[in-house]
Amino acid sequence: MGSLSTHGQMEKSTFLLTLLTTFSCIVSSTYGTWKSGFQSNLVNNMDKPNSQPHIIFIMVDDQGFRDVGYHGSEIKTPTLDRLAAAGVKLENYYVQPLCSPSRSQLMTGRYQIHTGLQHSIIRPTQPNCLPLENITLPQKLKNAGYSTHMVGKWHLGFYKRACMPTQRGFDTFFGSLLGSGDYYSHYKCDSPGLCGYDLHEGEEAAWEQDRGVYSTIMYTQKAVNILASHNPKRPIFLYLAFQAVHSPLQVPARYLERYKSIPNLHRRKYAAMVSCLDEAVRNLTLALKQYGYYDNMVMVYSSDNGGQPMAGGSNWPLRGSKGSYWEGGIRAVGFVHSPLLVKKGTKSKALIHITDWYPTLVMLGEGTLDENQNLDGYDVWEAISEGRPSPRLDILHNIDPIYTKAKNGSWKAGYGIWNTAVQAALRVGDWKLLTGVPGYSDWIPPQTFSTLLLANRWHNERVSWDRGKSVWLFNITADPYERVDLSRQYPHVVKKMLFKLLRYSKNAVPCRYPPKDYRSNPQYNGGVWGPWYTDDDQDEDDNLLSYDLEQMKSWKKAKRRGKFKRKI
Repeated sequence: MGSLSTHGQMEKSTFLLTLLTTFSCIVSSTYGTWKSGFQSNLVNNMDKPNSQPHIIFIMVDDQGFRDVGYHGSEIKTPTLDRLAAAGVKLENYYVQPLCSPSRSQLMTGRYQIHTGLQHSIIRPTQPNCLPLENITLPQKLKNAGYSTHMVGKWHLGFYKRACMPTQRGFDTFFGSLLGSGDYYSHYKCDSPGLCGYDLHEGEEAAWEQDRGVYSTIMYTQKAVNILASHNPKRPIFLYLAFQAVHSPLQVPARYLERYKSIPNLHRRKYAAMVSCLDEAVRNLTLALKQYGYYDNMVMVYSSDNGGQPMAGGSNWPLRGSKGSYWEGGIRAVGFVHSPLLVKKGTKSKALIHITDWYPTLVMLGEGTLDENQNLDGYDVWEAISEGRPSPRLDILHNIDPIYTKAKNGSWKAGYGIWNTAVQAALRVGDWKLLTGVPGYSDWIPPQTFSTLLLANRWHNERVSWDRGKSVWLFNITADPYERVDLSRQYPHVVKKMLFKLLRYSKNAVPCRYPPKDYRSNPQYNGGVWGPWYTDDDQDEDDNLLSYDLEQMKSWKKAKRRGKFKRKI
């Protein structure tokens, strides 16, 4: 009995051991298969092409409406002509008349009256920047899984670290913080004694990366390097904001050779700068193809405002120039190039504004828009890609409560609805209304064949019959050159549009345009333009940045009386 019992126990132990061994093998095999499959899926998902398109936004500076080959210019732009011809030319496309306003609206999708940046530009000595409560375009795209990179001109303020591009949604930044500077040395003097270096990598001066290369070429090389080092199967947002073709008029000599036939030196240099820019876009496009981005890419090309005739630009046959609310200041060169377009090789007459890029690109990138953002932009992708009507019916070009008042403007001229001394511009359907002082108002043909400076007023149409006016109305569709003022013939249209201006003004936030802060001087920051507020500083934004009209008037009057003297 003892031996049988022992034998039975041995059989039982052997059975359990076999069972455990078998179970262990099964678990091990299953885990190995699962692990292998998980790793394989992980690798496959990383390599799988993303449905989100790569977004390449090229912003150029001060390129006039005429200054592209396909608008009849004598300037040769074969790359821009070819990309636009194979894409969609935006021929009813509007921006703002100056640098910072256009860039702020691109980054926020909101009008200037809703960000407090209604007046002028953000100057390097002002404690001011794009308000931090605004969620920017790169932040939205980053939340959607994009890698976000900026190369070029920022011009949205930098007085404290939180204003810097890498704090506003960009993974990397290489470029300038100010509105202009030397194309080779990257130095900028805002005024005598206020000079500094302005080339940055991230949040630091880019001394080590600076080889004295012409900025158009340097920025293109940087953009190409970003594309080369990124995985094209992951979505990228590349914002390439060229310094060109803003003054100063500087360009490598080899580009000037093409324009020996242009006697006017300003125009010749400007034309050469545009040709260099065109070549830069060609090199960027080749890189997009070489590194595998092109087939799933959307490229947007836009000028930030109209051209400056005194610096060689041309908006002919449009009226006015950069800095004005005439069409020459705000109607921009723009196109979209992409294999993803449904209807390629077309001209779009859809009404499109620079604020529209924010919702359009966020939705293209499969991001999300929040209702509480109160955007002024519209998603216009179907209007661009498929030729459908634009959802946009009007544009508030701006209301500037600080700009020089029209001497003959009054509430009476505005039918008791609006003070026409105030600078404002509004587009509704075919109609465009301007009040106050819209800015430089001449029609200026390209100064190609003149050896004289524009200051001698060669070959430009001056407007004498406009003097004393403070209200204009144009049918922009029928009269894009703004030659026939219809304000007296259609007073009922004027009144309707003035009421619309009034409604907009009631929702405007206080204007942010603080006085100069002498702590901004680069000599206090190692010779570099950069943030001067520190974490220890008491945040004075509410006191420094918000000015209503009466406060600004009082400040200006006191300044004229000599109460404010320059600090030494």
